[in-house]
Amino acid sequence: MSTVTFEGNPLHLEGSLPSLGVKAPDFSLTANDLSGKTLADFAGKTVALVCVPSLDTPVCDMEVRRFNTEATALSDDVLILAVSRDLPFAQARWCGAHNVKSVATLSDYRNGSFGRAFGIYIKELDLLARAVFVIDKGGILRYCELVPEVTKEPNYAAALEALKQYA
Repeated sequence: MSTVTFEGNPLHLEGSLPSLGVKAPDFSLTANDLSGKTLADFAGKTVALVCVPSLDTPVCDMEVRRFNTEATALSDDVLILAVSRDLPFAQARWCGAHNVKSVATLSDYRNGSFGRAFGIYIKELDLLARAVFVIDKGGILRYCELVPEVTKEPNYAAALEALKQYA
């Protein structure tokens, strides 16, 4: 079992981080309109899964808004998906309040299966750890960053470079 910290305190993650260079784990997430989304829905696109504990926290807010800004300069073959355990209604409200239109939000609220499949489900908090995954057009995991301290931001430059490389 892996760990991350929250303000220096260790938290335990359920599942295992997927290996680079292999097929990304399939997932079932919920869109803002309550429709289901799986990895197959994004076939043929390079996808960044930007995973955050909650959009209603300062670091998550800043991170997703930064990726929203960066998305405007990326190819149409690239999708950035922000994934959290926030309810889809809260995600839609947050996107509207912050004019986030270039990043789609998806929720793992139903059972945390996405978080467990990607090894980022925080057992103690029932939230996702902060992580970024890049999946190429063929569904292969090409980049993974698990941020060791939940209150810190990811390496934007490395994630964006991976997106551009595999677009």
